[in-house]
Amino acid sequence: MAKSSSGGALRGVRKPASTAPGLVPVLGGGPVPSALDKLIHDRVRLGIISALAVNDRVSFTDLRDLLALTDGNLSVHARKLEDAGYVQCQKGFDGRVPKSEFRLTAAGRRALERYLGHMEALIEATRGAR
Repeated sequence: MAKSSSGGALRGVRKPASTAPGLVPVLGGGPVPSALDKLIHDRVRLGIISALAVNDRVSFTDLRDLLALTDGNLSVHARKLEDAGYVQCQKGFDGRVPKSEFRLTAAGRRALERYLGHMEALIEATRGAR
């Protein structure tokens, strides 16, 4: 039983049943991998990675408009993907106008393929539970 900050047990809070390491239970079915890449699983970062997976390069403004984000929001999420080595940002100028373009790295493509594989396994396990 979970405990409150005062040290007493919280009513109605149950501890999850233990499962094998690296697996999560699926209702009515067998376990599936739980190794979803949490960095990619975020809605915005998944949108960025997906857009870059089907385009060689995407400019900052096109990506911002495509995903309906603010400049700051896109910057923060793109930086996290860049720090992980999943995307690369190339900065330059178009005439006198600054231009940033993003591209998916090989590591980013592998991470996306792993993520999609895990999601497909989850979908199959869930559909098989019917």
